[in-house]
Amino acid sequence: MRNTLTIRQIELYKLSIPLIEPFITSLGQDDNAENIVVKIITKEGITGFGECSPYMPINGESQDTCFIVGQYFAKALIGKDPLDIEGCINLMDAIIYTNNSIKSAFDIALYDIASQQAGLPLYQFIGGENNKTIITDYTVSIGEPGKMAADAVKIKAQGYPAIKVKLGKNGKKDVERMKAIRAAVGNEIPLRIDANQGWTVEEAIETLHALAPLNIQHCEEPIARWNFMQLPAVKRESPIPIMADECCGDDHDAARLIELNACDYFNIKLGKSGGIFKALKMVSMAEQANIHLQVGAMIESRLAMTAFAHFSLCSPNIVHFDFDTALMLKEDPVTGGIMYEKNGVVKVPEAVGLGATINESWLQKMEKVVI
Repeated sequence: MRNTLTIRQIELYKLSIPLIEPFITSLGQDDNAENIVVKIITKEGITGFGECSPYMPINGESQDTCFIVGQYFAKALIGKDPLDIEGCINLMDAIIYTNNSIKSAFDIALYDIASQQAGLPLYQFIGGENNKTIITDYTVSIGEPGKMAADAVKIKAQGYPAIKVKLGKNGKKDVERMKAIRAAVGNEIPLRIDANQGWTVEEAIETLHALAPLNIQHCEEPIARWNFMQLPAVKRESPIPIMADECCGDDHDAARLIELNACDYFNIKLGKSGGIFKALKMVSMAEQANIHLQVGAMIESRLAMTAFAHFSLCSPNIVHFDFDTALMLKEDPVTGGIMYEKNGVVKVPEAVGLGATINESWLQKMEKVVI
């Protein structure tokens, strides 16, 4: 019979950190990370941490909604066994539909506890191996072509092996933006683009053909997420591989996209899937369908980013890593966790569990609720 633990207390914190400079996509501008930290404490003395970065245009959640919905979850989970991760996930799903961002913060904290109890690093607990190098790209915000080209040159000079570029505001202007960037950085460094749903179907196909000579690795979410039935047509017509992002939230979305043969890649984000539990299902589906994967982020600190890095070691199909946003924060509230090394290399901690916590000094100054 397996061991059991009991959840004694859950604490929710509002974590707000300014960005070094605005992060701009076709969906809008962000000046701050407005996140939620979840701390789950067991009677047996094991504490788990989780974090989410709700993004209203993508998952329909805000810091305030997560803070409130998280209290529903906390009240329901008191007294439950955190090692019964599936039971805890099912309970949260029964309480409220979607709200996957705040669910992911609880999920990460549960996996932190379970892997600590097992005496294993999180990646090993979920069946992964630390046998590949995780290298993050770095993102250029959308803007005027000259500014974007200058930003891309800076990223290349810092040693990042790939540059991700935000597009999706007028296909013809996007072509100008990418031509300026490619001319500025040369032909060797890989470029990846993300339209964040900004193009119509016709505009997407036309723009992707115009961009083909620029040697683009892949394009994320070229058309509106609700228009996913047209994504197979875009994929068929596109000379650039298509990556599903906003239309690929959880395992149900992944199954739908596979059936439609709608994309070449999935971009898995724990804040969209609801956490590790459902994201592992997505990985299994992708492996069977021979779909390669990227693990991405919203604007999390190194706490959640550490969970993303652990998760990235669970499958050889995970080949791209978009972990740059923690580097965009003016302050770092995290103790332990992943380390960013030269040239975009990300080192995963070998400590048991997640291996990352929020500094006590930060916890003391943040708005919180204790259940």
